[in-house]
Amino acid sequence: MITGQLTPDFVFESSWEVCNKVGGIYTVLSSRAKTLQEQFQDRIIFIGPDVWHESESPYFREDKALLAHWQWQAKEAGLKVRVGRWLVPGEPIAVLVDFRPYFEIKNEIYTWLWEHYQVDSLHAYGDYDEASMFSYAAGLVVESLYHYLSEESEVRSEMSSLTSQLRVVYHANEWMCGLGALYVNNRLPQIGTIFTTHATSIGRSIAGNQKPLYDYLFAYNGDQMAQELNMQSKHSIEKQTAHHVDCFTTVSDITAHECLELLDKPVDVVLPNGFDDSFVPRGAAFTRKRKAARAKMLQVANALLGEQLGDDTIIVSTSGRYEFRNKGIDVFVEAMNRLLRDRDLKKPVLAFIVVPGWVGEPRHDLQERLSSGEKTETSPLEVPQVTHWLHNMGHDNVLNMMKFYDMHNRHDDQVKVIFLPCYLDGHDGILNLTYYDVVLGNDLCIYPSYYEPWGYTPLEAIAFHVPCITTDLAGFGLWANKELGHQGELADGVKVIHRTDYNYSEVADIIKDTVAEFSAMTPQQIDACRRQASALSKKALWSCFIKYYYQAYDVALRRAQERIMNKNTYKDC
Repeated sequence: MITGQLTPDFVFESSWEVCNKVGGIYTVLSSRAKTLQEQFQDRIIFIGPDVWHESESPYFREDKALLAHWQWQAKEAGLKVRVGRWLVPGEPIAVLVDFRPYFEIKNEIYTWLWEHYQVDSLHAYGDYDEASMFSYAAGLVVESLYHYLSEESEVRSEMSSLTSQLRVVYHANEWMCGLGALYVNNRLPQIGTIFTTHATSIGRSIAGNQKPLYDYLFAYNGDQMAQELNMQSKHSIEKQTAHHVDCFTTVSDITAHECLELLDKPVDVVLPNGFDDSFVPRGAAFTRKRKAARAKMLQVANALLGEQLGDDTIIVSTSGRYEFRNKGIDVFVEAMNRLLRDRDLKKPVLAFIVVPGWVGEPRHDLQERLSSGEKTETSPLEVPQVTHWLHNMGHDNVLNMMKFYDMHNRHDDQVKVIFLPCYLDGHDGILNLTYYDVVLGNDLCIYPSYYEPWGYTPLEAIAFHVPCITTDLAGFGLWANKELGHQGELADGVKVIHRTDYNYSEVADIIKDTVAEFSAMTPQQIDACRRQASALSKKALWSCFIKYYYQAYDVALRRAQERIMNKNTYKDC
């Protein structure tokens, strides 16, 4: 931290993904937790939704002795909470709150929100209500904890690390936590509030609806587009939260510009997403796990395809949320199709699309082949493009695009593409590897995103020494270019492709050419490329990026102090 910066005594941080692994924000918070826990020593408290009613969260361990007196107070006040440890490096304190009781007063909450902040909840649908009730409950948790800790600090004056007036920051992530941030802003003006949008809801919607985002960003009116795209409520809570918190933040310069244009609010601090590489295996363990992952991926492919792909096969993949255009899944399939006919390709390519879809069940015919241990299958299974059956086979974008291009993984094809449409937790029934194991087994990862505020997938790849391809429409791609001092090339460990609203075909060709270039590299060149990738990832560790969070804490606390001073001055007058 910089000398002179205000430091919080306690940090409360909420997200739908605390102890709830459903997306990239889980990685942001869980990987950062260790760094903050080392600084604040149990004075960083995460608040997440208690959605674990039929089974226990594998990411949470309850501890009734933690904040035991407050747990009793909360229960007496009608708050249904569980306190424990988030089972990630650092094991910070986590509070899971049951938000279901607040659905009964949903209309009253939305009325209050409109009267105080003009947030339009009339057009809510989908996950808006669920997120809002959690956000409200999180705000109540912050209010209760703040009063409890304030009383404790007054009683326990011997705790020299605490002042009589606690300095507290509440950090809300995404529009899903906006309501709680506004509640705290209104009810507890002495708390410094921070709001981080990891992607604007309206920007993501514009891009996902096939509209050109970047060339026309200056001309879009966020409110008007929200009405056109039926996004009024999410956009409204996001915009009003951005305008009313003490410190508004986002994750990259490209999204900061988007916030200014679509939310009419400049960000106060950019908080780039860092990484904790403590779980990246080292030395012999790294080599062993990489070999095991590659062997398993090739085994599954060979059983599905009836092939004998060997270890000289180049394994590539793309992954992320199933946003067909935004994540560049469409251009990935396009590039693999073009690579089928590329004469410069020197080795066979096995390409995985690791994107959770509407998965039904693991393929029993594939499971039988895998369990038999037979390695001489010469005929492919039916539909040799997918490892799990889907509920919507006839309407799936990946399968339909492959069908359109007649990509059927024929024996003579130098490029085989396999859709792995499930969440990789190590228990998918086919591959049975975790996501990071799959990344480790790759030779090259490809993320040609069109809309990507940061981009954890390429950062994770290079942390595992896997070179990657990304674009300069991803915050990570822009950061890589800045760190490198030039547009990233394959030899740098990160190939950064210039992408615009309209150069889809050019991007596909560059990906094709880059994979072909990789296939011709010597083992020494590949090793050098992998070292460069790993070296670049070290510059994105949380130890390098956490300073921006301390800056945001300082901004929020100073504005809260100013607000209280102005309020007291007004009273004196």
